[in-house]
Order: sequence, then structure tokens, then C-alpha cells
Amino acid sequence: MAMTLSEMAVEVLTTADGRAKAAISRRHAALWFASRQAGQPLEIGAALPPLSPARPDKPDLLPPRDVPRRRTGSVHGRIALLHAVAHIELNAIDLHWDIIARFASHPMPPGFYDDWVKAADEESKHFTLLSDVLEEMGSFYGALPAHAGMWRAAEDTADDFLGRLAVVPMVLEARGLDVTPGMIAVFQRARDQGEKTGALEALAVIYAEEVGHVAYGSKWFNWLCGRDGTDPKEVFHALVRRYFHGQLKPPFNEEKRAEAGLPPDFYWPLAEGDEAETPA
Repeated sequence: MAMTLSEMAVEVLTTADGRAKAAISRRHAALWFASRQAGQPLEIGAALPPLSPARPDKPDLLPPRDVPRRRTGSVHGRIALLHAVAHIELNAIDLHWDIIARFASHPMPPGFYDDWVKAADEESKHFTLLSDVLEEMGSFYGALPAHAGMWRAAEDTADDFLGRLAVVPMVLEARGLDVTPGMIAVFQRARDQGEKTGALEALAVIYAEEVGHVAYGSKWFNWLCGRDGTDPKEVFHALVRRYFHGQLKPPFNEEKRAEAGLPPDFYWPLAEGDEAETPA
């Protein structure tokens, strides 16, 4: 009997090894889309996801303040930067499968599942690309300590579907749109100085595809608010204040945020306080 989509999600979440997790994720995504194309979509089903996903023995997970600072002028610093991004991508694989299984009791259109399976598949590709680049540079995922707080947003919103959409794609992934151009510039300078790695190409792929992940969050957040007859901006502000620990930090990549369906009046008030005016 074929696995349900929720069972597939839980299998990804309970797989510890990063490369194995990414491979299983991609295989399940292919099965989902094949079933959709054949006109016989897999059942969404129900399966209980773990509160926290399985993780490999390495990297050591440290409180954010204890993670060593990265100085990107050196090869070691650039490896540390890529390692940090790989850790984010690994968590993103789990976040996208988790939203499918954890909120399977909320009836949603088929397109919702298409979007998050596609996002999980792309995050799996991103993790694999970065793991390959790290090995090309003489390192590997797990060689350095990583941020222990990456899953906190998932735990905080485990019982709040709208809260999960607000905080994960519309805040955390949107932050990736702000910082990735600077990372691309770091590796462009390194390439100009003769460093030969696939980092630049990997980051370009990630930057292009992350816009879609933020857009999925915005689309389904607005869809749910529309169904419930609530103001998306007001609901977003309330949920981010409840679940996101700290203010949003400019500068913002307003062009890419707009492309993803995030207008400035959603995020600027959260960065500057209630009395701030949204820049014209």
C-alpha cells in the first residue's frame, strides 16, 4: 500500500543523516508529483510528526551567542559561512515537510501540498549542493558547530497554522532574501581572486528559488485570512509579535520581498516599532 503524504513527511523528519534526509525528501517529492500527474494523487493522510526532527551526531549545536563569528576574508571563514547556510537548508527541509504533516487536519487545496513539497524538494537540492561545495573545499557538513535555535520557530508554532506560515516563510525565509546577495558578493570576490569552487553557482540557485518559498507562505497566509474574513496585515503583525523573538532587522531586499508578495507595510512596522512610517 502506498504511503500517504503525511507518512512520507514523517519519514523525512525521522531520518537523521543530512544527505539521506535530502535523498528521501527528493524521492518522496518525485512520487508525489508523479501521482498528481497520473491523476491519482496520494492521500494526505495523518501521521504524527516528532516535535523535533532527527539530527546527526555532528554538528555540535550551540546557543547562538556561542557560535564562532565568521570572518569571510579567509577560506576558513567562507567555509564557516557555507556550513551555516547548509545548516539552515537542512532545517528548511524539515520545516516544509513538518507543515504538511503537522497541519494535515486542516483541509487545504491540492496546490498547498504541491507548493510545500516543491519547496522541500528544492531545499533538499540546496543542502546537497552546499554539502558538495563544502567537500570540494576540504570540509563537510558537521565539521563545525551550528546554531541550536533553528527549530525554535517550529516548536513555538506547533499548534498555530497561521503562526507557522507567518514566522517561517514570511519572516525567516524572507530574511534569506535580504542577506543572500551579500553572501554572493563574498564568493564573487573570492572567485575574482582565483578561488575555484561551486559556491557562487549554489548560492545563485538558492537565491532564485527562495523567492518562491516566501511567496508560498504569503499566498497561503493571505488565502487563509481571506477565508476567515480577517485583515492579513493585522494578523501578520500580531502573530510575528507573538512568536518571533526580536525585531525584524533592515536593510530589507524590498524588490525580492515584493516579488514574493510581501509589501513594505507588512514588515517595516515590525522593524521600527508601531509608530514608524513605512518608507515611501
